[in-house]
Amino acid sequence: QGQPVESGGGSEQAGGSLTLSCAPAGYDCMAWFRQSPGKEREAVAAIAAGGATAYARPVWGRFITSRDSGKRTLRLKMNSLEPEDTATYYCGARRDAKECLIPSLDALRYDAWGQGTQVTVAS
Repeated sequence: QGQPVESGGGSEQAGGSLTLSCAPAGYDCMAWFRQSPGKEREAVAAIAAGGATAYARPVWGRFITSRDSGKRTLRLKMNSLEPEDTATYYCGARRDAKECLIPSLDALRYDAWGQGTQVTVAS
């Protein structure tokens, strides 16, 4: 399985929506993280091997992550975008079923990373 590759970033107005994709998505567990200039990488959302999900507090109720049944693509649907969501978004992945029973927002859990895709939200 190749390294994950993100796509779907772009510019949007506050209140709008964007959907990011990450493929391949056949890893046991995967997650989204983001990083803004001058800030540390922060967790956004995670999905476990069985499909359970977890979200960071800043995106509760606005972002949804999902993986298709064939585990080909991981998606992050971002609604009600805010200027604070502006960042480079990264897809993290791990291939270890024993360690992927629950979704994790800990970046140390993941050992394969994409190159990132930029999201810019204008106020």
